[in-house]
Amino acid sequence: MSLADHNNPREALIQVKDLHISFGERKRRFEAVRGVSFDIFKGETFGLVGESGSGKTSIGRAIIRVYETSGGEVLYGGQRISGKIDKDLDRRVTREIQMIFQDPMASLNERAKVDYIVAEGLYSTEKNLTRLQRQARVHEALMDVGLLPEFAARFPHEFSGGQRQRIGIARALVMNPKFIIADEPISALDVSIRAQVLNLMSKLQRERGLTYLFISHDLSVMRFICDRIAVIHRGLLVELASTEQLFRFPLHPYTQALLSAVPLPNPAYERKKRPLIYDERIHHYENNEPTWRELQPGHFVLANDEEARGYEDRIGAVKAAQG
Repeated sequence: MSLADHNNPREALIQVKDLHISFGERKRRFEAVRGVSFDIFKGETFGLVGESGSGKTSIGRAIIRVYETSGGEVLYGGQRISGKIDKDLDRRVTREIQMIFQDPMASLNERAKVDYIVAEGLYSTEKNLTRLQRQARVHEALMDVGLLPEFAARFPHEFSGGQRQRIGIARALVMNPKFIIADEPISALDVSIRAQVLNLMSKLQRERGLTYLFISHDLSVMRFICDRIAVIHRGLLVELASTEQLFRFPLHPYTQALLSAVPLPNPAYERKKRPLIYDERIHHYENNEPTWRELQPGHFVLANDEEARGYEDRIGAVKAAQG
C-alpha cells in the first residue's frame, strides 16, 4: 500500500512497497522489517526515525541493495531495483544512489589517501575517465563540501571527525547521485559541528536537486532538515506526516513517547518534563488488527477501528477548539 497522497502531483523517486527484511535461517529467522511501505518524492528530505533496532538502517541498506529483501519490492524511478536486476540497471543504481554512513571514523579506509577514497566509485563506474579528469572530479567534490583540493593527498587520520564526514559526503557527491541515504550522519559528531554538516547537506540539496532519505533516532535533528517523517517501531511504520504536522499533533502513542524525550532548551521546563513510556503490551488487538489509515490529508497512522475512532475524535476536538 503506497503512502503517497494520490492528489499530490509530485513525482515519487523511491517507492517502497510492502517491504520485508529477514535475517537468519529457518527457525532462527528474525524479521527485522515487516511490510513497510512509503514513497519519497523528488527533491524532498524524507525522515525515518525510530529507536535502535527498529529496522530503519535495514530499510536504507535494502534500498541501496546491500541487504536482500525477503518480500515486497523497491522501485527507483518506476523501475524495480530489489532482487535480481540486469547489469545496466545495476550500474545506474550504483551511480545514482549513494549512502553517507554513520561513523566517519570507521567508514573511511585508513590506509588510503583521500584522493582514492573519494574517487573509488569512479574506478568501477566510469572507467573511461583519464587520471586528470578523475582528479578534477575529486577536487570539485572536496570544494563542494568545504575542503581544500590539497587535502586529497592526506590520510583520514589527519582530519577531525567533522572533516571526515565531509570526506564521506564528497565520496557520495563525486558520483553525481540523484538520491542519497544519510544513515545517522551526525550522531558520531560533536554537537558544535552537527549544525555545520546539516547546513551543508541542505545547501547541496538546493544546488544539486538531491533527494534524501535521512535516518536518525533524534527527532530534534529531523525537525531541522526533513520535509516528512515516518516513525518506525519494531519493523513496522506507526505514523507518517509532514514534519510540522507530526510535531504539532502526534497521534500514535509511540510517536508521543519519542517526542516527549526530545530535550527542551529551557532548563526550567526540562527539569519539570516527564517523558512518556510506550508499552506495546497494553495493546490487545485480538481480531481487530491495526491497519494503515490516512486520518488527515497526508497524515497516516497504524491503528485498529477503536484507536482510529479515538484519533478522529481528538482531531475533531482540536479543529473545533481552533474555530
